[in-house]
Formats: sequence, C-alpha cells, structure tokens
Amino acid sequence: MMVTVPRIAAVSYLNTIPFIYGIEHAGDLRAELLTFPPADCARAFREGRADVALVPAAAVPSLAGARIVTDYCIGASGPVRTVVLAGDTPPELAERVYLDPHSLTSVQLAGYLYAECWHRTPEYFVLDDCRRLDRPAPGDAFLLIGDKVFDREDRFVCSRDLAAEWIRATGLPFAFAVWVAREEVAPETTDALQRALTFGIEHTYEAIVAHGFDRKPYDAYDYLTRNIDFVFDIEKRRALRKFWDSGLKVSPRANPG
Repeated sequence: MMVTVPRIAAVSYLNTIPFIYGIEHAGDLRAELLTFPPADCARAFREGRADVALVPAAAVPSLAGARIVTDYCIGASGPVRTVVLAGDTPPELAERVYLDPHSLTSVQLAGYLYAECWHRTPEYFVLDDCRRLDRPAPGDAFLLIGDKVFDREDRFVCSRDLAAEWIRATGLPFAFAVWVAREEVAPETTDALQRALTFGIEHTYEAIVAHGFDRKPYDAYDYLTRNIDFVFDIEKRRALRKFWDSGLKVSPRANPG
C-alpha cells in the first residue's frame, strides 16, 4: 500500500531543532510530524507508527525494512558536549555506570568505550531517578545526554565527552542518529525531506528563536554550529560500520536501590 501522508518521527531535543524547523516550514513536504525521545523514535518506526524517522544509529541494524535516507544526521566531528560520562572520580575507572535510557546509541557507545578503550567491565544500571545525580557514591559514573547536560555539566569533578573519546580511539567522526524510511516511502518524499532538512540547517538561528532556545542560559547557536555536525558523510558511514561490527551490547539492569 502506498503511503500518501507519511508520518515522520523526530527527536524532541535542541540538536534536532533545525530539522524540526525545516520540516515545519518546508514548502513541498506533506507529512505528519511526531516528536519523541530518541529511543521512542526507533520504537515508533518498528511498530509501524512512523514511516520515516530519525533513529538512534545503534538501532538501525535491528529495524526490519529500514533504509538510510538523506545526507543528514546528528553527528559530531569533535566534542559533542551533550553526551558525557560524568562522576566525581574519572568515569573510565567507574565500578557502576548509570545510563540514561533515552538514547540507545549513547548507551552502546559507552559500552564500546569501556570494553575497547578503557578495558573495564563495570556494572550497568538504568538511570531512572535523576536524584541519584545529587548523591553519587565513590565509583559511580553517569551517562548524561541531551539538553539536561547543560544544567549539570559543571556538577561533577570529572567528565568524558563520548564523541571526543570515540574520535581519539578511532580517528573517525561519529553519527548518533540517522534518518531511515520504509521501502514503500516514495522517493519524492525522501527528496522533499532532504530539501526540508537543508532549509532548516540554513536557518538554524531562526529555528532557535522559533523554539525559544534563544532565551536559554547557554548559547544554543554556538552549540548547534560548533558541536553538532549534521552532514552524514563517508567518514561517518565508516564510523557506524565500525560501531555496528563491534557487536557490543550493553543491557543495563534495574536500579539497585
């Protein structure tokens, strides 16, 4: 069955605001826009509630019928700032790691770094109560992602930017999320999406103002133009292939209390 009005699922974070703005203001993209946390975008696509989605890169191999579309992603060619491991002792020495469940890719990237770079096997737990961040125990590390990092980036003695650590280890940039579409989505739709995303990135400042991020205590424009690299190029494709081929899987347990 042909998709007439595609449903597009995107992430509701600052780093996707240019994409959201482009989709909202595109002249020739007729679609229904849905916004979710990163992990829920993949779930919406998997359950058939979205025809096109910005999904965590870690989820792509498990999405049946998904094909990567557009030349854009949420990526980094240097420190990304909003994906960090933090603690009052160096995170690479952590005994327990509390993982924000909203980003599948960041969780798996943390596992990659512990296994391949830091050669440690900490216990992994779900960070289901942010109050734990205010009372860390010795040996605790916390994976923080998204806009909440801006509020807590100076709270801990030590932090490690996961994109910077990946680049240091591999010499490659990284892509945290990519656009995928179902096979039945028409090329005209993905072409229109490509144009919409281009428009959004070219109007990043307008997107910031439209969504109220110009009134935040941090510099949203600096973050989007310095820390985020939206272009899904050959090097980021190579990076994801390396990431996927590692076969590492982290499955955090419920909070130990």
